[in-house]
Amino acid sequence: MTKPHTIPISRPEYDDREADAVRRVLATGWWTQGPEVDAFEHEFAAYTGAPHACAVSSGTTALHLALLVAGVEPGDEVITVSHSFIATASAIRYCRALPVFVDIEPATFNIDPQLIEQVITARTRAIVCVHQIGMPCNLAELVPLARRHGLLLIEDAACAAGSEICLDDRWEKIGRPHGDLACFSFHPRKIFSTGDGGMITTANSDWNARLHRLRHHGMNVAAHTRHVASEVVCEGYDELGYNYRLTDVQAAIGRVQLAKLPGIVSRRRELVSRYRLLLGENRELVLPHEPSWARSNWQSFAVRLASDIDQRAVMQGLLDCGIATKRGTMNAHREPAYPAGTWSCGAVCSECPNLSCKRLRHSEEAQDHTILLPLFASLTDEEQDRVVTALNEILVSLPSRQNFGVIESTCEDNGFQLSRK
Repeated sequence: MTKPHTIPISRPEYDDREADAVRRVLATGWWTQGPEVDAFEHEFAAYTGAPHACAVSSGTTALHLALLVAGVEPGDEVITVSHSFIATASAIRYCRALPVFVDIEPATFNIDPQLIEQVITARTRAIVCVHQIGMPCNLAELVPLARRHGLLLIEDAACAAGSEICLDDRWEKIGRPHGDLACFSFHPRKIFSTGDGGMITTANSDWNARLHRLRHHGMNVAAHTRHVASEVVCEGYDELGYNYRLTDVQAAIGRVQLAKLPGIVSRRRELVSRYRLLLGENRELVLPHEPSWARSNWQSFAVRLASDIDQRAVMQGLLDCGIATKRGTMNAHREPAYPAGTWSCGAVCSECPNLSCKRLRHSEEAQDHTILLPLFASLTDEEQDRVVTALNEILVSLPSRQNFGVIESTCEDNGFQLSRK
């Protein structure tokens, strides 16, 4: 019997159009940052509704530069979540600032606005909110909170290209930005990709100009500007910069991918609706919640398991069936790279066990009890049926557990409850 093919957790969406775009750039001889990058920036800004966009080499470098231009300095504190890919906190540490972690809302996996004010100090400079796995944060609360305390709001929108939020009865794209800057990633795990790469959007023209300089070693004249000039132009370097450039090859791919983005988001939303239909009767799972004011691009589909279900056993069972999954989003404070002193939760205590924090309970539970199922635009109905069938069979076959019963869950726009009876 032929073994079925492996279903990946995600798959980049590409065809001959990307290949043609790369060949076009290769033929010009201008392979690094140049006219394709310029065009990609303008098209991405138009798509999100942002006044300015700056393309960079990754989502991580986007966060680093955003923090720098926002004025985050050594010794500052930046409030964010531990429950995010480690790059969120690491970018803060690159600035020699201190990440101050607050817990998440368990329904959306996003920062809980109600917990922020209690950790604000005289050293707090900014808030970094993460639109986790594509789900928009509660910007209606976060933006006025930041403004009220004179703090900068930076959106880690690494996963959120194509997501939307309703503010003042109007739907707008994430990345407008609604805070001060928004940072995107174009890694292959994101819903559209340039291989790797990132983008920063802002309404501040001075910040945008500095972002463009910093990404290119601090050079005060763009290479393409010098190339098309009719007179000799010599560049200068007014401040320390970085090699955070995006190539024209990557930008050309990004322009094709961006044109496909509405269709990709539409298909992913269809697949999520189908997951809900097929898994909705499974009492062992809590399906992800989308608030009424949010439209996620569904970069990932995270299902929550009851606390007495072995997350790793379920993932291994699916892998044995040729189905790839990922555990719930990591927590930076649990990693050896984040020992005591490199982060704060706003409390002074020594009660918590190693690599754990009582103030971040929902973050830790989300990591330990959720799994991400395969989701990508080219996922077929047959592949999705295979995922659902395997997951249902694995959950049924698990050994009897203490307090086995029905999961009861309640998800509202501002609340979540999970219990067994």
